[in-house]
Amino acid sequence: MMRVAMAKPLLVVLAVVLGGVQMAGAQAKLVAGIPTLHKQGTTTQLLVDGKPFVILGGELHNSSASSLAYMEPIWPKMVALNLNTVLAVVSWELLEPEEGRFDFALVDGLLEGARKHDLRLVLLWFGSWKNGVSSYVPGWVKRDVARFPRMQPRPGENVEVLTPLSEANCSADARAFAALMRHLKEADGTRHTVLMVQVENEVGLLGASRDRSPLAEAAFAKAAPAELTGYLSDHKSDLIPEFKKYWEAAGFKTASTWTEIFGEGADEAFMAWHMARYVGKVAAAGKAEYSLPMYANAWLVQNDGQKAGDYPSGGPVSKVLDVWRAAAPAIDFLAPDIYLPDFKAACASYTRSGNPLFIPESSAGADRVFYALGQHEAIGFCPFAIDSLPPDHALKDSYQLLAELLPVIIENQGSDRMRGLLPYKEDNERVDLAGYRLEVSYRKDANSKGYGLVIALGADEFLVAGSGVGIHFSARTPGPRRTGILSVDEGQFRDGKWVPGRRMNGDEDAGGWRLQLAGGSPSIQRIKLYRHD
Repeated sequence: MMRVAMAKPLLVVLAVVLGGVQMAGAQAKLVAGIPTLHKQGTTTQLLVDGKPFVILGGELHNSSASSLAYMEPIWPKMVALNLNTVLAVVSWELLEPEEGRFDFALVDGLLEGARKHDLRLVLLWFGSWKNGVSSYVPGWVKRDVARFPRMQPRPGENVEVLTPLSEANCSADARAFAALMRHLKEADGTRHTVLMVQVENEVGLLGASRDRSPLAEAAFAKAAPAELTGYLSDHKSDLIPEFKKYWEAAGFKTASTWTEIFGEGADEAFMAWHMARYVGKVAAAGKAEYSLPMYANAWLVQNDGQKAGDYPSGGPVSKVLDVWRAAAPAIDFLAPDIYLPDFKAACASYTRSGNPLFIPESSAGADRVFYALGQHEAIGFCPFAIDSLPPDHALKDSYQLLAELLPVIIENQGSDRMRGLLPYKEDNERVDLAGYRLEVSYRKDANSKGYGLVIALGADEFLVAGSGVGIHFSARTPGPRRTGILSVDEGQFRDGKWVPGRRMNGDEDAGGWRLQLAGGSPSIQRIKLYRHD
């Protein structure tokens, strides 16, 4: 009896220790496996469960995810279109219908639906702003204008947009977002269905260059924050040129008013700082609960003649990327919503200063995804209104082929061995890759246009995927003058292994002159070259 009595405290101690070890192990598993961003050479990869993951996604209509019953027939459509990820809205008004009372039924239903169909999620937090309007805030926020003040494009003129200068606005949004992230950690911390979170949506002020509410007017009259000017000074040589010119024109001042430091760019700089500070605080509150990658998306400048306010002033357009970085370190990257015809230029504007490319919204061009992944090694591509696409949309074939290619794409990320192929106004272009010049011609007719990507697999060997593309290769390094085609094989990847099909000789390679991808559904060809005099 005495030995049993003496053993009880020891058993209690062992139980506590073992329980602590088990809890620590579970916590380590959660932390180690959650989605995160990782630098690989010159690119940034999204790691999921420790492995690189490329999003072949689509964004739902804004209201689709507000009803689980409405979503039931949509999930199979997403699978049929060969998506691996769905972007879905979680709105503040439905998450917190009454102040302090949170309802996670929709969130849990989205998790269940995605898991059932073997899909991942990126959640879009529609909190204080959506497309420059505060339409998704709860009713208890909308009705209390005194407590939750609005922006004023002109003094005394309230609009349906919360001001970012209000601490009450920011704190209420941040508390709700933190509750969401805390719940995600509990419900998904070991499953990792949710890959990333978008914080707010296309923020900014439309109709005026800056907020002129009393809070904003008082802040604009003060000196620009030293935190901003210090950041600009520390990164002076790397600043985005379109914004740097405002600061430079004013003599690179660091201790003065917004107008004296930024001149004609002062209003947009002021708005960008305060919008980003607000969004950054909301993101930081969420990350304190569950540190998933978080980004902010932008309504883009539509043409060179547009001024701030024609597009949402203060939003994360590429020219104010540096202001957003200084103000919102909790935001991991900025992402463009691209509906412009010059897709290539829009992508290039968001791949500066180390910002990785992720496209949360785009028109549903089956060609654009090839360029984004091949040229800019994008984290992902996601056409908007994906639930409205017909089941036979060309995106289905693009995603199916790219799913085969993803292991090869991922293996070559960060190595400068990939290029995207996409015409804008040109019918032909020249691309230099791995010691060769590629003279690319694009098919253009009423039914289809050329597009694709090319990967240098090794010495004198390339993989080309896409549709309606012709490529003539010529060597650009010392050695024999002429470049010839040794072989061209059509084929596919099965379980990560190349399986050749037809040998594309004779008419199919223009008599040994060039690789040719037919129009229509995308395909893959593998070409080997040799050199001779």
